[in-house]
Amino acid sequence: MKKAFLVFLVLMSAFASKAQLKIGDAVPEIALPGTADSIIKLSSLSGKVVLVDFWASWCAPCRAANPFVQKLYKKYGKDGFEVFAVSLDVKKDAWIKAIKKDKLTYTLVYDKDGWRSKVAESFFVDQLPTNFLLDRQGKIVAINVEGKEMFDMVKKLVE
Repeated sequence: MKKAFLVFLVLMSAFASKAQLKIGDAVPEIALPGTADSIIKLSSLSGKVVLVDFWASWCAPCRAANPFVQKLYKKYGKDGFEVFAVSLDVKKDAWIKAIKKDKLTYTLVYDKDGWRSKVAESFFVDQLPTNFLLDRQGKIVAINVEGKEMFDMVKKLVE
């Protein structure tokens, strides 16, 4: 019995580790409403370097990171860099208010299902902020990168 249980645990941990997104993986499609309620797809940014950024208006670390992400977008947006920010806000008005207050100008979408979001689930998001940096081929090159490291990686990818 102990052996069967041990085999079960090994198999389950192997399955769980394969389920997580990792460097080199392509990411699942995202299709969510933007600020004007029209559906925006992540695939519409094909060929660009993309930061997929999961955040929420109520998340203090997310809000603290927003000015840096906006600065990065302003610097490299013309060079083929885009931010695809997925909010897990359940209240659209709080999300819109945060966008205005933080003066965000990149691609913004929201999932009104919040923590029940199928999109967040497909990316295995279990905390905010969480981000995925994608190369021009749509492959993950970094997960949860921030600060100078993010700046340097984006600079290298857009060159």
